[in-house]
Amino acid sequence: MKKSFTMFLFLITISSFSCLAQVGGFNFTLGFPIGEFNNNVKRTGFGVSGGFLILTPTVKNPFSIGLNLGFINYGSETRPEPFSSTIPDVTVDVDRSNNIVNFHILFQLAFPTGIVRPYAEGLFGGSYIYTETTIKSRGVDEVASSTNFDDFAWSYGAGGGFLIQVFSSDNPVDKVGSVFIDLKARYLYGSEAEYLKEGSVIVANGKVTYNTSKSKTDLLTAHIGAVVYFNSLFNN
Repeated sequence: MKKSFTMFLFLITISSFSCLAQVGGFNFTLGFPIGEFNNNVKRTGFGVSGGFLILTPTVKNPFSIGLNLGFINYGSETRPEPFSSTIPDVTVDVDRSNNIVNFHILFQLAFPTGIVRPYAEGLFGGSYIYTETTIKSRGVDEVASSTNFDDFAWSYGAGGGFLIQVFSSDNPVDKVGSVFIDLKARYLYGSEAEYLKEGSVIVANGKVTYNTSKSKTDLLTAHIGAVVYFNSLFNN
């Protein structure tokens, strides 16, 4: 389910980007669990995010709408194990990761001119929270994988940041426009969900026990990346 779900979101995002995108960006992301979520998950998450806006902000129309897709890992564990009881002389790595895939409709109000351009945004969507265990041949080739546990949470929030211009193209024929460094933060309110964290999966005597946690899934995220302005097809 997890791989199909992620691939579906990826295809939707790429298809929409190729047809409608006027502004596109990619960020490295840090995720800080807040409130009830922080009571259970103490570790700072890390990952990536990307998205696009359908409209390029202008003086006449500083508002835009788009889509955002992100991935955050909030926990991981690795242990060496014999390949099987009958092949104890071959060792594999058992990797377990706790992850969040979030997707949001994005509404943005931006200051459209200048080298430094502040903006504010609102988001509405959801988060797919899952834990996956993967067997690898000593950290190289994946042998097998399985999703141990997953759940869904609705998510909404607000954020803001600013763009710092590092490249400008004045050529009207050139499809690639200005390039900006993107610095921003978001506060996302997440509905209640069940999930696993580091240490929640206990393997003993050939049996597996899941100690699930349940709470709201509020998250504060910090981002640094780049944004590219394309031709303003809808603003001309």
